[in-house]
Amino acid sequence: MHRKYLKCGAGLAMAALLGAACGDDDGSQATAATAEEAAASGTTDDPSASSSMDDHSDESGGGASAATTPAAELRAGLTSLLQEHVYLAGIAISQAVADGGDLQAPATASAVGSLDANSVALSEAIGSIYGAEGGEQFLALWRAHIGFFVDYTLGGATGDQAMQDAARQQLDDYRADFGAFVDSATGGNLPADAVAAELQVHVDSLLVAVDAVLAGSPDVYPLLRDAAQHMPGTAAALATAIATQMPDTFGA
Repeated sequence: MHRKYLKCGAGLAMAALLGAACGDDDGSQATAATAEEAAASGTTDDPSASSSMDDHSDESGGGASAATTPAAELRAGLTSLLQEHVYLAGIAISQAVADGGDLQAPATASAVGSLDANSVALSEAIGSIYGAEGGEQFLALWRAHIGFFVDYTLGGATGDQAMQDAARQQLDDYRADFGAFVDSATGGNLPADAVAAELQVHVDSLLVAVDAVLAGSPDVYPLLRDAAQHMPGTAAALATAIATQMPDTFGA
């Protein structure tokens, strides 16, 4: 599949990025509340937890804490939103299965709405860096991959193996598409192949959690946590690529 992707644009709005990451709008406040509830139940992951990609962290000079640098704030904001994505996806999928695949059931619709609010918050963060067009392209791709997870879940719930196989293939195609988008947006600082490899772990770990939901296994919760633990590394890779691309804004 060939697509034209946005090249890096100007007009960084750091306040918009931090606002999206911290939940200043109504939708992201709802999802932040969900994340806090998860934290209270002991299911959330520390955004600063170590991961295979943690070497991407930015170190500040002059004795200043790395946590106070713009690059570190960028990384923290992305980590929060990406981990929230995993937990909200797990909640939405679990509720959809509990409601027999009825996506219009009130509880499922609420869970799906919270998940989409997180997607919008992520797109606003990306849009604050790469402009409205970049945010819109991100949102279309991000929503599509969530839809593929839903198709996989519905196929498993109805015993439709062909539907599950098609969803797996669509998720594989998505990795290449999203990789091309990030490669283009970051000016090659995060290559498409590296993005696709990062997304493979995300896809595989979340599908394992979905299978646990479908099987009614109590292991779904630690499996969902495992999937969320990968997100700090993904956020670090993205933040490093953006900071490298825009050193005047985020530092070296």
